[in-house]
Amino acid sequence: MSEKLKIKISIADRVYPLTIDPRQEEGLRKAAKSIEKLLKQFEQSYAVRDKQDVLAMCALQFASKVEQESLDNQEDDILVTEKLVAIQQLLDKYI
Repeated sequence: MSEKLKIKISIADRVYPLTIDPRQEEGLRKAAKSIEKLLKQFEQSYAVRDKQDVLAMCALQFASKVEQESLDNQEDDILVTEKLVAIQQLLDKYI
């Protein structure tokens, strides 16, 4: 069992202490940077006074990206399955 690592992540001018597996550190730090970057973009693009509103917009942006990728993967799976069925039908015809 690996040792836990204590880190601090800053998001929207707040510091969050976390205890994590060392292998999670890079991903968490990159995620925090992505959130901070998107926060700044929203703050510059929209007249938002409340950090909670900006954080909600960030959460929606990231969640919608994950959901869209899931939908795209499902569509890809369907296309691959259809092509495999067509190949199998061709093989059955010649065997």
